[in-house]
Amino acid sequence: MPADLKAQLAVLRRRVTRIEHKYREPLRPLRYDAEQVLTGTVCENTRGSYFLHQKFYPAHRRHGSVELGRLAELGGELVAGISRREIPPIEPARWAFLDTETTGLAGGTGTCAFLVGVGTIEEAGFRVRLFFMRDYEEEPAMLAGLAEFLAGYDLVVTYNGKAYDAPLLETRYRLNRQQPPLDGKAHLDLLFAARRLWKLRLESCRLVELENQILGVEREGDLPGEMIPYYYFEYLRTRQAFRLVPLFHHNVMDIVSLAALTAVVLPAYAGPAEARQECLGYHGEDLLGLARWLRVNECFEEALELYRQAVNSRLADQHLFRALWETAEIEKKLGRRDRALAVWCDLASGKNPYRQAALEELAKHYEHREKNYSMALEMTASALELGHSPELERRRQRLESKAAGESSRLI
Repeated sequence: MPADLKAQLAVLRRRVTRIEHKYREPLRPLRYDAEQVLTGTVCENTRGSYFLHQKFYPAHRRHGSVELGRLAELGGELVAGISRREIPPIEPARWAFLDTETTGLAGGTGTCAFLVGVGTIEEAGFRVRLFFMRDYEEEPAMLAGLAEFLAGYDLVVTYNGKAYDAPLLETRYRLNRQQPPLDGKAHLDLLFAARRLWKLRLESCRLVELENQILGVEREGDLPGEMIPYYYFEYLRTRQAFRLVPLFHHNVMDIVSLAALTAVVLPAYAGPAEARQECLGYHGEDLLGLARWLRVNECFEEALELYRQAVNSRLADQHLFRALWETAEIEKKLGRRDRALAVWCDLASGKNPYRQAALEELAKHYEHREKNYSMALEMTASALELGHSPELERRRQRLESKAAGESSRLI
């Protein structure tokens, strides 16, 4: 072998050896903590330290169909209206919109809220603060910082918070021997009001569904809720802070959507009729849901107006017939039997789930009001053809006796 070729091979072997030594140890990714990747500050208190991230939305910014500046214009009395006066009037500047991200969805003492988002209304816009524990040892400090911040607000607004977020936070505060900040504070869970409005029209009333269907927001690059614990555990294991970016984005979006929905729901429940129409549009099912809430709260005239609007908005049959029946019940309660009678006649004249009940009401009317026992007996017989009932059978026997007695007197 020529000398120059041997020399070249020797050089090549040395290069291969250097490469083998270089990659003999496995590559380890660089470790970046939250403050190195995300904007925010490390906060200190007597319990230790935690990470605080903030995001501000100016008042002119829109979240779907809602301009965030509308939040500051909402009246404090709207909160009292939606809560049936259980919550006193509280001005928007004293509201805190709260949502948690946790290490598990089942709850229990082993579940931590590692990220708590709080949105507040400011004169210039809407601000979201994310209280984040970078490790389990920071939980006491994060909870203390959250409690200190919430002390400046009188109302907490959540979505399913009464069933999940509030009990979970109370457990974590108790385990850390701290006073839960939500104790004694007014709490508005928007889930219940949202379900009343939209459950007849929408298959799901999850926050992300309402965000899309009501606000017109389509999330991009969002993280599914069931993946959130996994991403946090991956961050704890690898200290790769990029894992936190979708977590923070998800929580911020939840908070902003909750606030925007509040700007729709509160005027619908507690505002004047014009505001309700503006908020709900012309969806009959939504109007029907609100009408039923007003009916339960004995706001009968307002409920009747919404029932009429709902009936005139091409409701599906299963909702239409029930709306007519409930309208007649209100008219009867208000003593306007002539109006109720007209509705019962409509329901009795065609096939629908309330036909038998309407025939029975007509039988009562003819028996007790008009003393027309023959007509009452006819209505009862028609009702019995639709289904047997002991009460209707007793009514038939009684009316047959009355009708026979009436005939004998005429003879």
